[in-house]
Amino acid sequence: MQLNTLSMVHDFLRQSVRPGALCIDATAGKGRDTALLCRLAGETGRVLAFDIQEEAAAQTRALLETEGLHAEVILDSHANMEQYAKAGTVDCVVFNFGRLPGGDPHIFTRADSSVAAIGAGLRLLRSGGVMAIALYYGKENGYEEKDAVLAYLKTLDDRAFSVLCCGWANRRGDPPMPIFIWKER
Repeated sequence: MQLNTLSMVHDFLRQSVRPGALCIDATAGKGRDTALLCRLAGETGRVLAFDIQEEAAAQTRALLETEGLHAEVILDSHANMEQYAKAGTVDCVVFNFGRLPGGDPHIFTRADSSVAAIGAGLRLLRSGGVMAIALYYGKENGYEEKDAVLAYLKTLDDRAFSVLCCGWANRRGDPPMPIFIWKER
């Protein structure tokens, strides 16, 4: 298996999400994270998947149907997730910041809504809940979002959250960063 950001995030989710969990895929994209969360949360769990692109929502729905899975696919910004779940009730939130693979290269997540969405996700997490972020940057979307996300994460109270930001020391270009957050209390 090739070790990469996505495989690390998926391993983290497999270790963290249990049957019956309430999970949010904040950036549904092609639906792969949504499908994994559905399998992990099981029939007693609930998964919400957000995307602002109809194409991404359609791809997510199609993948779920093919795999016989169910999630609530919501065509809305991840920054609005607090309208769909109550504070302190969510077990896991997942983000893939960047753009839809194979989609319009001019449509990608932005610093302002991404930082707001991380804040919303953290408020939704229950004690012991987790957040995983795959932070894609460079190319069309540049570095503004990466810089804003990392700056925001440094402001989190270390008594309430543990944040691990990983970087690849020997990968060329702008390799995506895996980021893991645990809500302590």
